[in-house]
Amino acid sequence: QRQSDGLASLRGRLLRRVAVATRRRIVDLGAGTGAVTGELVRRGGGEVIAVDVQPDFEALDPAPFAGAGRICCDAASMPIQSGSVDLVFCQLGLLWMPAERVLDEVARVLAPGGAFVSIEVDIGGLVEHPDQGLKELWLRGLRDGGADPEMGRKVASLVSARGMNPTVEVLPQVAPASPERFDMLRGLPFSPADRARLDQLEARPPGPPWATMVWAPIFGLTATKAR
Repeated sequence: QRQSDGLASLRGRLLRRVAVATRRRIVDLGAGTGAVTGELVRRGGGEVIAVDVQPDFEALDPAPFAGAGRICCDAASMPIQSGSVDLVFCQLGLLWMPAERVLDEVARVLAPGGAFVSIEVDIGGLVEHPDQGLKELWLRGLRDGGADPEMGRKVASLVSARGMNPTVEVLPQVAPASPERFDMLRGLPFSPADRARLDQLEARPPGPPWATMVWAPIFGLTATKAR
């Protein structure tokens, strides 16, 4: 939720760009715990469907999904009628998915004139100063966990290949390194040696603000299906 809150300004610009209030049927793709679902319900112009593949998805706390429907399914094979969706939104999800198959499915369910909005990180472009090897930990952990750490840079070309014309921006803000980065890393599979290195890095005194900087590009994309 904190991560999603940090993306609120970018998400707001992208949703305004696609006139979210006029979209009558919206899919929140890779909805997770519903961090954005409620916002789509409030800002959208009609039905919202949250989609996620996690087995306990429909048993999660219903509060974040109030006003939305939930479907537990593979994002590459959604039980949704072709051409019936006005907007598909996906935040930090494509890197965990078979992106080409999923974007084929997005193109299928979108109606002519329907929009796709994506927010995706690119850990391959991560900048760390001073260099402590954290980037390599991220890359190995994500790849071993089945994710594509360079998805951010790839979305535009994948979307374009499916007949949509993307507009892309990169979140410009840079902030001092947050200790929460270690919490996120601990959710990834690591070898004993890499986990020991992570423990070592986390145990270091934080130092003054800006003593350590870790930044990765976050790409915001909007695209519309041809009418």
